[in-house]
Amino acid sequence: MTAPLDLPPLADADWPEEAAALRAGFAGRLNVYRVMAHHPALLKSWQTFRNHVVRETSLGAARSEVAILRTGVRLEAPYEWAHHVVRGRDAGLSDARIRSLRGPLSGMSAEDAAIARAVDELIDDACLSAGAQAELAALVGVAGVFDVIATVGHYRVLACILKSFGTPIDDDIAAALAAQPID
Repeated sequence: MTAPLDLPPLADADWPEEAAALRAGFAGRLNVYRVMAHHPALLKSWQTFRNHVVRETSLGAARSEVAILRTGVRLEAPYEWAHHVVRGRDAGLSDARIRSLRGPLSGMSAEDAAIARAVDELIDDACLSAGAQAELAALVGVAGVFDVIATVGHYRVLACILKSFGTPIDDDIAAALAAQPID
């Protein structure tokens, strides 16, 4: 049996020169991007898309976190779940609302269920049904429909990286969840 690649988060001393400018920004703050730094060209290319999905989304912070948390649940990605519990709280989501995203659509608010339904369809079918498109467009507009699709795609790629290489949850996030558990 072949051993998996050993690609831990890169320390500052091992950071590739080709991506040096990114270390002080988003890429140096999180283990997922420190792992992605093993491929500097990908990390550099990722920056623009990541900035749109994370910072410039038409969904707003709370709705974006709903989409990300549901994606993390569906993809069984504990790193994303942990990070976005903390970010979701920062965006104003209550723990009850966050916990509801792990369960059936019937246990969520109508708004969260519309977003979660879209996430579920994208993960299950790589496509939004006409009904999900209409429901989502009524809630977030056409740009929001695209942003939900982009968010799921972005976090699916990250989940593949995280799970493939066993990326550890960042220490500050682990400490925050130890101090204020979600379960």
